[in-house]
Amino acid sequence: MSLHELNSLPGVTATPDSATQHFVFNHTMLRVKDITRSLDFYTRVLGFSLVEKRDFQEAEFSLYFLALVDRAQIPADDAKRTEWMKSIPGILELTHNHGTEKDAEFAYHNGNSDPRGFGHICVSVPDIHAACERFETLGVEFQKRLTDGRMKSIAFIKDPDGYWVEIIQPTPVA
Repeated sequence: MSLHELNSLPGVTATPDSATQHFVFNHTMLRVKDITRSLDFYTRVLGFSLVEKRDFQEAEFSLYFLALVDRAQIPADDAKRTEWMKSIPGILELTHNHGTEKDAEFAYHNGNSDPRGFGHICVSVPDIHAACERFETLGVEFQKRLTDGRMKSIAFIKDPDGYWVEIIQPTPVA
């Protein structure tokens, strides 16, 4: 579908209001049960860097902000780092409610069982075959392998809470 056709779809504003010109889609938040397992998955398995942590002791929760950036890009100064983090796209916010990791019965709804709602986040990789082989080696749970189904150019893995992470590559998959 051409860009012209996309912009002609009902409900689409072909020319966004100039007031939105500098808006940035900054972050998505996921609630996680066990922050240690989640941080390991998102940093070691997917390569995110932890940018900021905020603790709210009285309310018994903590926020962890992660980004797929080279750590050298992250400002060392706290105030500058916060401003930088709020200005870039693609931040992942993990919210950990203290104590959930101790409750064996506790689980968050991943959005992909009934009633369906939230679907997934997506990470683009330069070589999807190499990434999926690495995920296999690391013991990552797959929702959909490249060889499954009709869509052979995408895979889905699961994080420790069962949230789906779509894996794509920007170029056609061979």
